[in-house]
Amino acid sequence: MNDLCTDIGYKSIFHYGEELCGDHVEIVEEDENSTVIVLADGLGSGVKASILSTLTSKIISTMMANGLSLEECVAAIASTLPVCSVRGVAYSTFSIIHIINNDTAELIQYDNPHIIFIRDFKVADYPKTEMNIDGKKIYKSSIRLQEDDIFVAMSDGCPHAGIGLTYNFGWKIDDIALFMEALSAGNYTAKNLSTMLVEEVNKLYGFEPGDDATACVVKIRKRVPMNILFGPPSSRDDNDRMMSLFFSKEGKHIICGGTTSSIASRWLGKPIKATLNFTKSDVPPIAEIEGVDLVTEGVITVNKVVEYAKDYVEDNLKYEEWNFGHDGASLICRLLFEEATDINFYVGRAVNPAHQNPELPINFNIKMNLVEELSKFLKIMGKRIKVSYF
Repeated sequence: MNDLCTDIGYKSIFHYGEELCGDHVEIVEEDENSTVIVLADGLGSGVKASILSTLTSKIISTMMANGLSLEECVAAIASTLPVCSVRGVAYSTFSIIHIINNDTAELIQYDNPHIIFIRDFKVADYPKTEMNIDGKKIYKSSIRLQEDDIFVAMSDGCPHAGIGLTYNFGWKIDDIALFMEALSAGNYTAKNLSTMLVEEVNKLYGFEPGDDATACVVKIRKRVPMNILFGPPSSRDDNDRMMSLFFSKEGKHIICGGTTSSIASRWLGKPIKATLNFTKSDVPPIAEIEGVDLVTEGVITVNKVVEYAKDYVEDNLKYEEWNFGHDGASLICRLLFEEATDINFYVGRAVNPAHQNPELPINFNIKMNLVEELSKFLKIMGKRIKVSYF
């Protein structure tokens, strides 16, 4: 088995005046190395389109993840979804990216814009086999994966952007491909790549989209372990064991909390070098310990990371804030969201009396809640999480 993994991110904007999106992305994990990703575009917009695309993506992804053939999936959709009385179309269009053993990508495309493939930071062509299933022309491709391969699937709302405004005939697929090629070398996450593409689409629509527009990006990368230590153990007798386990792990090391930093400093025999550079007024400054990649304050900083993580898995509106910030929370976000694929939490159960003050401006009880929340959002991002308590 190789050490590759998938980073998956998507973003949608609604047709102007609608409350629901007519596109839907469904992700089903067959196992930890194989995933089915479906982007479906329902006929029209609004509630009807939303139902069509949701049903289409859920039926296809579930059936494929359970080993059924493409023919069976398409036949099931044709017989399940209603036919439009005006256009005679039975179901939505779709793009499927089937990652198999983190080794091969199987692409299946019906009537959506063709998936853009970027390899070695350049747009690349790939073979397509035309199939006719149930009267529908479907293209199928198989690609052996390499590190940094990028797949960009989209609904037709993306190339339709700018019609009659910026462009006469919309934003051409070739131009979208070049736009994504320029971003591909920037070490952005799949979520941020999809966000930047859809934000450009929204801009070309004059921020009043004439169609639902969705981009789904799949980025192939190597597994990167990361370790984060948060809080001292409940018993001082466990200090050495906690530090020994934490520092023996492969990957970068992040320490959150003043007391925790002091324990690590003594264990390493290296002093803590404090900084007074408040780059952000609501996040305490970071410190430095030789042998540690990042040292930050504890609960306030981690609470900010949780806030950014929640936004990231939803609308991703604050990505520029943490992407370019130099405060402790932003630095943790870049390490956890962008670099890490496998994250090990080492959490001390010692109670800090200061954190029990009901007058504190932050809504938290104990650090365990923050770890649980952060772990939940990181799992949604596709990270492997392991939490050890002391």
